[in-house]
Formats: sequence, C-alpha cells, structure tokens
Amino acid sequence: MGFFDKLKKGLNKTRENLTNKIEKLVIGYADIDDDFLDELEETLIMADVGVQTTEKLMTAVRKGIKKKEINSPEDLKPFLEKEIAEILNAGEDTTRTAENGPTVHLVIGVNGAGKTTTIGKLAAYYKAQGKTVMLAAADTFRAAAIDQLEVWAQRSGAQFIKHEEGSDPAAVAYDAVKAATARNIDVLLIDTAGRLQNKSNLMQELEKINRVIGREIPGAPHETLLVLDATTGQNAISQAELFTKAAPISGVVLTKLDGTAKGGVVIGIKSQLAMPVKWIGVGEGIEDLRPFVAEDFAKALFAKE
Repeated sequence: MGFFDKLKKGLNKTRENLTNKIEKLVIGYADIDDDFLDELEETLIMADVGVQTTEKLMTAVRKGIKKKEINSPEDLKPFLEKEIAEILNAGEDTTRTAENGPTVHLVIGVNGAGKTTTIGKLAAYYKAQGKTVMLAAADTFRAAAIDQLEVWAQRSGAQFIKHEEGSDPAAVAYDAVKAATARNIDVLLIDTAGRLQNKSNLMQELEKINRVIGREIPGAPHETLLVLDATTGQNAISQAELFTKAAPISGVVLTKLDGTAKGGVVIGIKSQLAMPVKWIGVGEGIEDLRPFVAEDFAKALFAKE
C-alpha cells in the first residue's frame, strides 16, 4: 500500500466525522439556506477544525455563494477541499538544512505524544535517503526514554549518544553536537523532556539546550519540531500555544492520525497558529511517518471510500 492509500485509510474516522457528514448534509438539502449553513458550521466544529478556523471557512463559503462559486449544495465539497488545501499551503514551510556540518533537529513535545517513536522513524527516513544519522537522548528525566531511544537507534542503524539518567540535558546536547561534527554526521536528532508541570523549568531547559547547540553550530537547531498527538484534538492546539512560549517552533509532527476522528485539527493548527505541519504519522510501522503534503491531505480527506 502506497503512503497516499495509507493516509486515506488513516483518515477514515476523520472522514466519517467531517466529509461524510457534509455529504449527508448535501443530500439532505435541495438549496443552500441558513439551516444548511448552521449545520455545516456545527459539522466543522465537531470535527475539531476549531472555532476560529470554522469561522474562516464559513466566511469563505458565504463569499463563494455571493460570487456564484457555490450554486448548490453539491458545489460545497470541491469548494471546501480547495479552501482547506489553501489554508494548509499558506506560508513558508521549507525544511532548513545546514550548509556545512550536521543539520540539527530539536524534537519537543509532551510525554505520550509519540516523541521518541517519531525520532526513531525520522532516523529511518533519513537513513533510507542515504544520510548518516545520530540520535541524542536529552530527555534524561525518564530512564525509559533513554532506553527506548537506544532501541530505535539500533533499529534504524543510527549512532547514539546518552548520559546517565538525571544528568544535565544540555550536556547531552553539547556532547552530541561535538560528536556529530567530529564524525561528519548529516542529521542529528535530539530528544528532549516533555514535562509540562512547570513551564518556567521547561522554558529554561529548552533555552539552555538551544544556546549550547547554537554556540557550537551557528544557526542550529535548524529545525525545532513539536510532536503533537492528533487524538487529543483541540488540546493539541493548546499544547502548541504553550510550547511556542518555550521554543521557536519551526514545524509540527502530527502523530496517530490513523487512530482518531479529530484529524481536522491539522487545519486548525495551520490556520490558528500559522505553524506548518511538516510530518504526519498514520501507523505503527517504521515507514509510516512521512513529510506532510497539503494537497494530498485535502484529497485524502475528501476522497470517496
């Protein structure tokens, strides 16, 4: 099965929650009236697109009706597919790479979002492209996180840097940057702690790691990726808002899209936070994490079963 088919299959629950309901709505109305628009608005909100983004889409729909781009309920699905693809495509979302030396990815997010697994899958992705990869276990607060990341390093054939549990995360990042530079590593992926209990601690820690990395490799980290669990819906947006205060996030990795009816959150993240979704996960397999393509997502979301 190709990745597009996996994406389509993975979005089944979201499709039932969003596009299938729009389909039923379209069948149920001969004309577009206020009741139809109210039901459409409710459908979008229930699919975790978010209130702000729903308002944006509803404004576009009303304009589309005025401009005669939407003349009947049947015109609605292609119109929404186009609008959603445009929202997801807006802004700059190229992946930054180092001109010389290792490209450093700092990976952040709450525990349980799939952060460590995401790093393992990113390692496998870059290894498959012929790049040399190193993983660094800077989440030193959980022994399990260090062990789990080491297993992923072995599975993906990446090099691995760790310290003892409870040691200084910035020291791990420093050693990793030094080792990656000395060994001519192409991509360095650094795991970080995902505790949210104390925001100021989290911010200070991430700032320290950023400082240490940037001092050794000017311009690094090149990517700061926030891992979010799609099954948490609008909570993912709240987490993203919190993390933007702690680190300059360059993009989002959205995991567990295949297990949720709340895949509409992708649209909300991009629209509300102006934050690009760069990677999506639609399965447990090592190859089930892929770069996000807006048109493919919109197409899969509105695809026929």
